Amino acid sequence: MIRALRVAVVACAVAVSACAPAARGAGAGRTITLSIVGTNDLHGGVLASNGQGGLALLAGYVANLRAARAADQGAVLLLDGGDLFQGTLESNLNEGAVVIASYNALGYAASAIGNHEFDFGPAGESQTPRAPGDDPRGALKARAREAHFPFLTANIIDESTGQPVAWPNVRPSMIVTAAGVRVGIVGLATNVTLSATMAANTRGLAIAPLAPALAAEAQRLRAAGASVVVAVAHAGGVCRVFDDPHDLSSCAANEEIFNVARAIPAGAVDVIVAGHRHYEIAHEVAGIAIIESRSGGRTFGRVDLTIDGATHQVLGKTVFRPHDICAFERPDGACAAQSDVSAEPAVYEGRAVIASRRIDDILAPAIARANVVKSVAFPAEVLDPLPEVSDGESALGNLLADWMRSTVPDADAGIANSGGVRAALPAGVLTFGRLYAVTPFDNRAGMMQLTGAQLSAMVRANLQTHDSFLLLSGVRATASCQGPNLVVALRRESSGRAIGDDEMLTIAADEFILTGGDGFLAPVMPIGDDRIHLRDTLMRDEIAARLRASPHEWRASDLFDPGNRRVTFPGPLPVRCSSF
Repeated sequence: MIRALRVAVVACAVAVSACAPAARGAGAGRTITLSIVGTNDLHGGVLASNGQGGLALLAGYVANLRAARAADQGAVLLLDGGDLFQGTLESNLNEGAVVIASYNALGYAASAIGNHEFDFGPAGESQTPRAPGDDPRGALKARAREAHFPFLTANIIDESTGQPVAWPNVRPSMIVTAAGVRVGIVGLATNVTLSATMAANTRGLAIAPLAPALAAEAQRLRAAGASVVVAVAHAGGVCRVFDDPHDLSSCAANEEIFNVARAIPAGAVDVIVAGHRHYEIAHEVAGIAIIESRSGGRTFGRVDLTIDGATHQVLGKTVFRPHDICAFERPDGACAAQSDVSAEPAVYEGRAVIASRRIDDILAPAIARANVVKSVAFPAEVLDPLPEVSDGESALGNLLADWMRSTVPDADAGIANSGGVRAALPAGVLTFGRLYAVTPFDNRAGMMQLTGAQLSAMVRANLQTHDSFLLLSGVRATASCQGPNLVVALRRESSGRAIGDDEMLTIAADEFILTGGDGFLAPVMPIGDDRIHLRDTLMRDEIAARLRASPHEWRASDLFDPGNRRVTFPGPLPVRCSSF
């Protein structure tokens, strides 16, 4: 049994040269293998689920790889593409402190700053600044001070200085020595960082274009003696097939990180550890090896660089397909349940993968605290499994919008963003833990008054983009092309009555949307302060109060009918109307 085999993880310090020392010029005639392991978008996913994922298991994989590199005098660099926090009670109840403690034990060398690193706002209970002197980045700075590795970002700019932010243990880049090779590491944040988190927590910041920031920092690192340059970038893309890293036919062409790779000078960067998009990449783009590994701590990416021992020139790159983190595997390498008769303990680099007892001990207090909160049950039952869908209308997304509307008595509508749906909802009794998994963001409850014309403009703009989908409750929207123009008509869901352009509507929404998140309100700004109202209670707590008040049951077919959507529109997203 794998539990009986657990031992403490073999950990290297961030100064990875201690693991496999070698001096420049001393390796004539030999090569050095530098293994770069990339994770991204953990979102607090510190625990295994059904035998897959979790930081203790990841530690087992990393320990095996470090042992292999120590044997051949190479080295391992463990890096993260950002969004470490926000998503689970185990992490959120301590504002990500348990993630940092675990990453310290794992021996991470650096992490990018993701948009959700800003979500906790000031240190303490408030999610956004409430009192004079509240630091909107207080929680992030506290976690950075605790980290034994730096947070890197070359393109999050302090508007007061015009320079990259310079908070404690936060910098644009760094150089480490791994197996005698000087490796420069640069951090980047997606260009939507400021609209994909709480606006109140990012005031005074700006985002510089990624490619120029990366190119300039890579040039500086090379001049300072870096033989290898790696970017940790909270910006990503999508690929579907991983048989050949040079075959980009399954990759979306214009994804953010691919455009960055193509825009920088050839040879400036060797590897990018990407993130943000929650998909997978294991490909070479413009000569750069790029890896991205879904989300939630289920998968990791890996690139091996073969480096000349004398000149430290990169001779080759081996990009590995994304690797699931498993306790047990089937013969084909896929994760398996322990009860599967074909299951065997996972093996990596020729050794059994042994979960780290040290990581388990770090996590234990956070798990115990979270379990108490998770176990609270509501008089509510989900009759069908509701899958997580983050890019369009779905049964679970519509349920979230319904929940939003329920928090404001007599609201005409509720709106939610599909990107706010963060987990599937299984069939069975609804518990606070399951509610939290779906809605982990600590946004305050609120409402606004908009005219019918303004809500139509929001829906129209959303349909013409390819970002989070605007979910509706209480209102139906029908979009149609009239020549080159997309026209949106609204009607009340209960009566079918058309909503006039001048008709005033009361709309329930959360703080993220009401403060400009995902740009939903951009088409109707400015909205007077007297028409937006935020309460001091969290949206999730308001939903929970209404769930406790009376019994509820939900069927998937009642929440979403593909033939009768709440938002109908012509063609695929984004909608494009032609004048021909």
